[in-house]
Amino acid sequence: MNDFRAPAPFRFVGCVELREMLGRKAADVQQLMAGIEEVPADSIYYHTHSYFLRYEHGPSLFPSDFATWVAVSVRDRVLSERLGLIDPFEFRDVEGLRAAIVATIDDHLKSLWNVPRLIHGDPFEFVSSHILEVDLELSAQSLQEFRDHLATVDRSVLFNHICEAKIRKGRHSGDFILWIGSESGLNLPDLATQIAAIQPIGLTLEGIRTRTLDILDHWLARTVPA
Repeated sequence: MNDFRAPAPFRFVGCVELREMLGRKAADVQQLMAGIEEVPADSIYYHTHSYFLRYEHGPSLFPSDFATWVAVSVRDRVLSERLGLIDPFEFRDVEGLRAAIVATIDDHLKSLWNVPRLIHGDPFEFVSSHILEVDLELSAQSLQEFRDHLATVDRSVLFNHICEAKIRKGRHSGDFILWIGSESGLNLPDLATQIAAIQPIGLTLEGIRTRTLDILDHWLARTVPA
């Protein structure tokens, strides 16, 4: 079997999330929009991308805290569904995502006579996210090693190398795809393209792991001599 070895190994790095309460709340949709416009980018990140790190079995309703609060606490089904359709992974940075969320809420408010208000539960509380990396001292130099480690590492590793790499570190393909496709890595651009085609929206981190492993297993199986 071709072992597909890379000149430079891939280092698996996990992460932990530190949360900072910003002391800002919203009791209606207008206040929610104003908060989204004004809070630090790290707060937008927390309420969207970090959602995937916090929920092991997937988001309860929608892929953002904003959409979930509007659905559960404000009971505005139309707006919650519109917010739920915004895929945070489609944006190259948090500011683009922020603008899309604000535009969606603003457009919705323009169609209403009254501002939807809190009718159940607590006001929306803005939180900020700070990610600290944790070096696992785990690396892979071959495709088989990469596949085997990917199958067992903590899901924070997936979050760090997918979400953090794409949104906060400017590596827009994500670390897995960059290493697999680049000359300094495995130099398998066709395989990298297949993995890049995985759409994270609607999936958990475990779902992304499973689909990635399926692609890797299929690729490795093709290299086994008949």
